[in-house]
Amino acid sequence: MAKPKQNDLMDKLVSLCKRRGFVFQSSEIYGGLASCWDYGPLGVELKRNIKDFWWTGMTQKRDDIEGLDAAILMHPKVWQASGHIAGFTDPLVDCRTCKARFRADMLDEARCPKKPSRSPIENECDLTEPRMFNLMFKTFMGPVEEDSSVVYLRPETAQGIYVNFHNVLQPSRQKIPFGIAQIGKAFRNEITPGNFIFRTREFEQMEMQFFVHPSEDEEWYEYWKEQRWQFYLDLGIRKEKLRMHEHGPDELAHYAKKAIDVEYEYPFGWKELEGVHNRTDYDLAHHMEHSGKDLRYFDDQRKEKFIPYIIETSAGCDRTLLTVLVDAYREEEVKGEKRVLLSFSPKVAPIKVAVFPLVKKDGMPEIALDIYHDLKQQFKCFYDDSGAVGRRYRRQDEAGTPFCVTVDGQTKEDETVTLRNRDSMEQERVKIGELKKVVAEKVTL
Repeated sequence: MAKPKQNDLMDKLVSLCKRRGFVFQSSEIYGGLASCWDYGPLGVELKRNIKDFWWTGMTQKRDDIEGLDAAILMHPKVWQASGHIAGFTDPLVDCRTCKARFRADMLDEARCPKKPSRSPIENECDLTEPRMFNLMFKTFMGPVEEDSSVVYLRPETAQGIYVNFHNVLQPSRQKIPFGIAQIGKAFRNEITPGNFIFRTREFEQMEMQFFVHPSEDEEWYEYWKEQRWQFYLDLGIRKEKLRMHEHGPDELAHYAKKAIDVEYEYPFGWKELEGVHNRTDYDLAHHMEHSGKDLRYFDDQRKEKFIPYIIETSAGCDRTLLTVLVDAYREEEVKGEKRVLLSFSPKVAPIKVAVFPLVKKDGMPEIALDIYHDLKQQFKCFYDDSGAVGRRYRRQDEAGTPFCVTVDGQTKEDETVTLRNRDSMEQERVKIGELKKVVAEKVTL
């Protein structure tokens, strides 16, 4: 199965995403808003399926992780305690010639607005000395815009978990080790966002903070490294496109004892997909100091009171969605024509089954609609009776639909339909009465 060249894969993917209703430019009719994106009918289903897959694995299938949905707006002292107000910065440089601004430590990835469109280094931009730029979006709460009413859009979801540590611990009756999981929006005023939905200013995070005894941090860190690697394999991502990058001493964040990135080979290079960090007791200790609240945990077996260490798993939902799209994109030639398909795992495919009548006569549409309405009680389905059936197959291939059901002349004779597989294009006859069971088995593979 052929794959497009790396340098034009992203252009093809962005085009397909708009054409098939995965992702649109935000406020497009007004010229768009830079690095902000809207998810269309297929995109929102794919995103929801990815979040559900993560949430089910983190909370439903485990007894030691609880869920949380913390507010986006938090007390400004939260961000003082976490170090974000003082230290959540990137180095910024300006070009004196083209007047563009770039992130100083990522000049090789930036693109100068001057022609030809190359990096500022290649275009020999006249750059200023770097200065630090805080990435948090600032706004005001209340009717008066003054310093005392300043609040921030959260740049990460993790702090909402830390400040709710005891709030979750007490009603859930959990004991350490245990975790708190959260999916939610975060906002960063990135200097040089880009690569479609890879780096954006508004994004959604899937984070889990696992609280452990300080003597068990290494054990749990290794455990969660393995778990997060396996998650992407279970999501259907090709193993050869994944790798782990252990942070060296010069790469570690100020709060981290150890850290690794799960990286994926995108068309624009190997980049971080998810981070796993041993944050020690940094976060709870700082919130204790700034809030004056005792955030220690009493272990009744050890008869010891201590500040838990935290093992963090932090993934971007939008970045995971991009990874799923890139990894699933295929091109192949079928009978002299190019076929484009998204080979999603059926677990996360936006549409599970498409239902077609072969032709719009002889009672086929009525049977097909009955099947469609029955299947849609259990699966996200799509009904299509427009155009040649081959063209309908191609449309569903581009949407990533793993299975297509076609009602044809034989259906009225023996109550069977054809069930087509997206990847192999093979078809089998299935009894209408057994169709829901057969599809359910295939979707969960």
